[in-house]
Amino acid sequence: MIEPSTAARVPRPSKPAPDSRPGLSGLPDGALEAWLAAEGQPAYRAKQIRDGVWRQNIVAVDELRTVPARLREGLERDFRVDTIATDEVSVSDKGLTEKTLHLLSDGALIESVLMHYPARGLGEDGRPEHRERHTLCISSQAGCAVGCPFCATGELGFGRDLETAEILDQVRHAARRLAERGARLTNVVFMGMGEPLLNLDRVLEAVAALSDPRRFGLGARHVVVSTSGVVPGIRRLTALNPQFTLAISLHAARDPLRDVLVPINRRWPVAEVVAAARDHARVTGRRVSYEYVMISGVNDTDVDADALAGLLRGDLAHVNLIPMNPVAHTPWQASGPQRVTQFAARLQQGGVGATVRRNRGQDAGAACGQLAADRAGEPPALVVAHRREVIVRQSEAALRGDRSVERLPADLESAVAGRAGDR
Repeated sequence: MIEPSTAARVPRPSKPAPDSRPGLSGLPDGALEAWLAAEGQPAYRAKQIRDGVWRQNIVAVDELRTVPARLREGLERDFRVDTIATDEVSVSDKGLTEKTLHLLSDGALIESVLMHYPARGLGEDGRPEHRERHTLCISSQAGCAVGCPFCATGELGFGRDLETAEILDQVRHAARRLAERGARLTNVVFMGMGEPLLNLDRVLEAVAALSDPRRFGLGARHVVVSTSGVVPGIRRLTALNPQFTLAISLHAARDPLRDVLVPINRRWPVAEVVAAARDHARVTGRRVSYEYVMISGVNDTDVDADALAGLLRGDLAHVNLIPMNPVAHTPWQASGPQRVTQFAARLQQGGVGATVRRNRGQDAGAACGQLAADRAGEPPALVVAHRREVIVRQSEAALRGDRSVERLPADLESAVAGRAGDR
């Protein structure tokens, strides 16, 4: 997950009128053809409409000039061409990172981050060894129920699941901006706001649209779906044998500490999560990525590195180490560069591959939930102080090896019971 910066709080935009019409980009297979038949329109119009949505990235039905006016009127009546009401883009890293705050029709705020990676290195044939990439990190929920204390989205709490079209329209908006510069999106990662496996049906529908050559046409191997450890969701994915990459937001290899850093660990402990991921790698043949936010003095010790190496040694797995960005309600700081490098070396010596990731877009608030948190307003000082006290108490107990006896947060308990279950 992308970590927050400390951007100034700004007023929330006015709330648009809710719109119950389904989004065109999220329609399941056959739905558009069935609607056209009911309207007395020929089936070939479906391709024209899909091309408008996915090739031209239209934002309004008036832009769909390849179909007759009467059909445009019907589309306007029954569908939304775009489920995103407004965008606000912040650019940082000398143009390499674009953080977008999306306002939805019911006033919900979500975020996406577009990261540009220029081509680098030259091979013997004079071509770049590493091609230019454009990666988009998207949200699957408005807010998040998991409540990781180092994440700004956790501060917001859970709002609602996103519809399939609301997920996909984040991609369409980024693709539109890239097209203006003659570029194309190369990778999509579900690592923005929310827990993707607690909205799994919609996420799977979105991945299907992204990989469908009639729609976005991005290969499934260029998609990453992340989870904080929803074991039933991982097992369900394994049964589907997908070709996209599974990423686990791990952040600790010891249960007492992970209970604090990733509260869902109280339901599915770390060994159970890794066992599910191990089975996933075995069945799919796809390497699992483990995301590990580095927090100074909390989860970056030699003991933590050895525990992580022991947990993953021999697995088809790779660890991405990400220095934490500061969050207003936590007392923690990022691990220093030297400690991160030492931690990575210790993992590698223990037989586990590791890469140190650089944070992107800190000056643009390129963090999961940061811009939305800014719009929500500064939390009261007493609330922040209480959160800090709780985190300090919990983390001190975790470092002593004491497991958490606290229940899951109410939002998370409800989400897990309602959609993940123990199936």
